[in-house]
Amino acid sequence: MLVSPSGPSRPERVARGIELLTGWGLRPVLAPHAYARHGYLAGADALRAADLNTAFTDPTVRGVLAIRGGYGAQRVVDLIDMAAVRRDPKVVAGFSDITALQLALWRGARLATVHGPGAAWLDERTPLRSAESLHAALTTTAEVTLTADPDAETGPVRVPGRATGPLLGGNLCLLTATVGTPDLPDLTGAVLLIEDVQEPPYKVDRMVTQLRRCGALAEVAGVAVGQFTRCADGWDTTVADVLAERLGDLGVPVLGGLPVGHGHGQLTVPLGTPATLDASAGTLTVAPAVS
Repeated sequence: MLVSPSGPSRPERVARGIELLTGWGLRPVLAPHAYARHGYLAGADALRAADLNTAFTDPTVRGVLAIRGGYGAQRVVDLIDMAAVRRDPKVVAGFSDITALQLALWRGARLATVHGPGAAWLDERTPLRSAESLHAALTTTAEVTLTADPDAETGPVRVPGRATGPLLGGNLCLLTATVGTPDLPDLTGAVLLIEDVQEPPYKVDRMVTQLRRCGALAEVAGVAVGQFTRCADGWDTTVADVLAERLGDLGVPVLGGLPVGHGHGQLTVPLGTPATLDASAGTLTVAPAVS
């Protein structure tokens, strides 16, 4: 089922996503209020929560794909029927603002999810390789291996070493917004994934510093750094400089340049499943979210 837990969507982009999903042999169904709009939200909170709960309680629905991010998922996560999620686990895919939903589902049901493009598809940003990556994560039980690009914006961010643990996290801004809520995950022994878009380096510094100060990163096993897209400003300090400084002294492996996030060629990766981060080899390998 295609749902809009956050911002409103454009039907013409969703049509392209439906075309892709149908071509994979899936049967995409729009949630009842998928195209609702209430300002910058995809409908009132009650409608967005109702669509999520409809998807989680309907036994014929086997996957829940967010149409897009934007803003608003945080406003509805406390309305989710977690008992229904636990009774009938389904694959849930999305990214960006959907990180708030994924972190809530991890807290409330220990549900492994999928960090990948939504159904509001844009071929210019998510070409064939992106589509193939999402397809594999949704429909196969193959593990996912991503290779870092040393020439990417965060490519210089690297602390050699190897770490294993569940892959948790997603969008850095949304992860930081869970501080002080029940949804901040326990990252003890975990590989943390972070990515973001349109956040200048000083704001990235502020968010990572907040995670450090609240103790969230004290026992992390490693950090996988994805795409930090359009995160430059007028200062000489780059987002890679900030991440290298604020993550480099944690005493754990750190690998930047991973093709996960808001950038061109975004690839899909499971969340909540066992992962191996090999910063020396430049790879992140993750067990599937589907069985």
